Amino acid sequence: MKAVWNNTVIAESDDTIVVEGNHYFPLASVNATFLKPSATTTICSWKGTANYHTLDVNGSVNPDAAWYYAEPKDAATAIRGRVAFWKGVKVTP
Repeated sequence: MKAVWNNTVIAESDDTIVVEGNHYFPLASVNATFLKPSATTTICSWKGTANYHTLDVNGSVNPDAAWYYAEPKDAATAIRGRVAFWKGVKVTP
């Protein structure tokens, strides 16, 4: 799977985990140079607190377009250390 935004591959892996229709990429497969910390958090009743990253690619910014669960609840431990994308990031085989 590839995560592409602004004509740039952000992440690529054949080891994604799909949860609620979202592909969670291993952190090691994500190009961290495109990730900028965000103060945004949200809460999921069964996964826990999600933290976000803003994408910054070639001068274009996509706020809070990547998220992860640093300390997922027990039901979601499979996505620990993984990142998912939205807000126009195309995830394709």
